[in-house]
Amino acid sequence: MRAPPGLHLHYLSLAEYQSAQWGDVLGVATFNGSDATNPEVAGPAGIPVAHVGTPVLAAAGDLYEVWRCGEPAESGEHERVRFRRSGELLFGCIAVPETGGTRACDNGHPPLQEATAQAYRQIFATVAAENYPHLLRIWNYLPAINRDEHGSERYRQFNRARQLAMRACGRAPQGNVPAASALGSPLASPLVVYFLAARTAPTFVENPRQVSAYHYPREYGSHSPAFSRATLLRQGARLMLFISGTASIVGHRSLHLGDTAAQTRETLANIEALLAEANRAVRGARFELDTLACKVYVRRPADLPLVQAELEAALGGGARVVYLQADICRQDLLVEIEAAAMYPCAA
Repeated sequence: MRAPPGLHLHYLSLAEYQSAQWGDVLGVATFNGSDATNPEVAGPAGIPVAHVGTPVLAAAGDLYEVWRCGEPAESGEHERVRFRRSGELLFGCIAVPETGGTRACDNGHPPLQEATAQAYRQIFATVAAENYPHLLRIWNYLPAINRDEHGSERYRQFNRARQLAMRACGRAPQGNVPAASALGSPLASPLVVYFLAARTAPTFVENPRQVSAYHYPREYGSHSPAFSRATLLRQGARLMLFISGTASIVGHRSLHLGDTAAQTRETLANIEALLAEANRAVRGARFELDTLACKVYVRRPADLPLVQAELEAALGGGARVVYLQADICRQDLLVEIEAAAMYPCAA
C-alpha cells in the first residue's frame, strides 16, 4: 500500500513496521540498535536502514522512523552510502567506525575527524552522482559527543571536519546549508549519518531569536556548526518543513542552566519563532506547533516527566512525539527538540 505522492514520516514499533508491508518506503532509521545485525529489517527491497544506538524513552522496544515517498523508488549504493531514491527525493545513510581507538590517525588527525571527513565526502559524492544536489536534512549521531580528546571536545572535532569537507567538495559552510542535528550515541558506536536530498533547492529558514549557527563566535570552536535552523521544500502541492535540532539558546547563549522545564519552554519558543518565519517565507504555509512530528532528546532520563509535561501543555496530548536519551552538543543543555511537518498546500 502506498501513501499519496509526497514525503510522509511515521514513528513505529518493529511489529507495526513489519505488518505495514509498505511498498513506497524511502528509508528507515532505527533507535536502540538491538536489530543492527538483523537482515530482515530492510526487507526484500533493499531499503537503507540507519542503525542508531540511542535509547528510546517512554516506550518498550526499538523505534522505527520510517520515511515514505508515495511513489516507486529504487535502491543503490555509492561507496559506504546506501540510498533509495524517488523522482524528487533521495534518502541515504552511512556508518563509519573510528579506527585506531583513541590514538591519532597516521596523519595526526583524531579518529572522529577522519570518520566525519570520510562520511561527508561520500555523502557529497553520492548526491552529486545521483543528481540530487540539494541536501535538505542531515542527522548525525556520534559517540561521546561531549568528551575532550586530542586537545578538544569531540563535537568541535566533528564541526571542523564537516566544515572542511564541505569546503573541499565545493560547498559553502554558510547560508544555504541543510537543516541538521548532532547528538551523542553510545560508546563504541560508529559515526552514523543519514540524510534527505532533493533535486529542487529548498528555502532556508533562520530564527530571529538566535544567531545563525554558522556565525557563532569562536568561543564555540574554531569551526562553527554548518547548518540552517530549518529548511522548507515545496514538492508539487505539498510543503515539507524540516526543523533542526533546537535547544534553549537565545542569541548564541545557553539559557536556564540546570532547569529542564524552563529549557524545554525556551526550546518551544524557538520552534514557534521558526514556524512564524517559515509561514512568512513561503506563500500558503500555515505550520503550527500541533502539526509537527517531534523527536525529543533528553540528556537525563529522570527529567523525562518534566519534558513530557511541557510538551503536552504546548502541543496537546494527541501530538506525535517520541523521546530518546542522548547527550546534546553543549554540556549545559538538557533537552533538544527536532521536528518535521508535511501537508497539502494550494499552489
